[in-house]
Amino acid sequence: MEILWVLMAIVMIGFVVLPFLRRRRGMIEQVSPGHPDAADPSNYGFVRQEELDVRMPGPDQDLLDVLDLVQRIQDYRAASQLLAGTEAEGELRWQRVQAFAGAASLELAQRPGGVGDNPGGQWLRVWRAEQPKDAGGAAVHAEFLVQQAWRTSAAGTDEFRIIMEEARAACAEAALLAPGDPIPYIVELSVARGLAYSQQEFEQLWLKILDRAPTHMGAHLAALHYWCEKWHGSRELAYTFAEAAAARAPHGSLLAAMPLFAVFEHLPEVNLVGGFYQSEVVTKAMHGALHAVHSARPDDPMLAHVRHLLVFFLVRAERWAEAMSQLVHVDGHVGALPWTLSPDPAAEFAVYRALAVAGYEANGGSPATLPH
Repeated sequence: MEILWVLMAIVMIGFVVLPFLRRRRGMIEQVSPGHPDAADPSNYGFVRQEELDVRMPGPDQDLLDVLDLVQRIQDYRAASQLLAGTEAEGELRWQRVQAFAGAASLELAQRPGGVGDNPGGQWLRVWRAEQPKDAGGAAVHAEFLVQQAWRTSAAGTDEFRIIMEEARAACAEAALLAPGDPIPYIVELSVARGLAYSQQEFEQLWLKILDRAPTHMGAHLAALHYWCEKWHGSRELAYTFAEAAAARAPHGSLLAAMPLFAVFEHLPEVNLVGGFYQSEVVTKAMHGALHAVHSARPDDPMLAHVRHLLVFFLVRAERWAEAMSQLVHVDGHVGALPWTLSPDPAAEFAVYRALAVAGYEANGGSPATLPH
């Protein structure tokens, strides 16, 4: 017992107030005296906190190489070629579109530019000007506008609506350039949420996606936001949507994990219920996600997203060994829920990882007993 108190003191010094200050859904509310605290994650070969990659949920070396080249020489052509060679209906193309749009948006935020200056993200503007019929560039531009709206203005303001209307027009243009491509419609799901489409309008948009990519996990996650209580639906509608997706999921599909994302989106601001993370609703959703992970292809681009969310829930439920088995697969990348909701995703992830390691060791685990 004394060793647990020593470990707890170490973590209190190392993380200072992080484990005690709770941000919405993202933090451990409190570390109680009886709770296992942190051992050393480096003993398991885990990446140091300062080296965690916050850009993506998992590895995509081709994307990283292209992003580095595009941003270094400010030339879009490598990005255009990568998207042209990526399957239109797949999850990977959607993730890459988001990544290129996010890179341009972040560049612009860092270098807004002025008279005579070249603002950040100039390569995207050149891409659209020089290749107006490039479907990939059109999709990236539409997603860029969506991210700009959420990044630079508040929902409901005139500025937000103006940018979102521009994004809607860009989605329509991108859809015309590639009629069978679901990406422009997936981008529009965020527009629908921001502009408060009616449920009938939203369902018409959703049918267009189902016609093109009925098992697209990224699209389902984007649609779930619309149906959530905090936007234009309710807890019941969100759960119904997620459970219906899980019920029709083919074998090997990660759609079986959708209920866990619905639970996450409706976590209470303050949890006053003891054992909430061991409750039937949460346990059932976790088991569905674990089954999906075990059945999915190892190279499924959405697998890391599900694993990251499982780490959050498994740590909360004090299922240490299972949390560790997920960490082995995702450690090194933290660009996924729930960490991205934090101002410091790497620090957020590191807290949960340290707790998983400590809980695992407090129950007899060690680096030698952890399967890889």
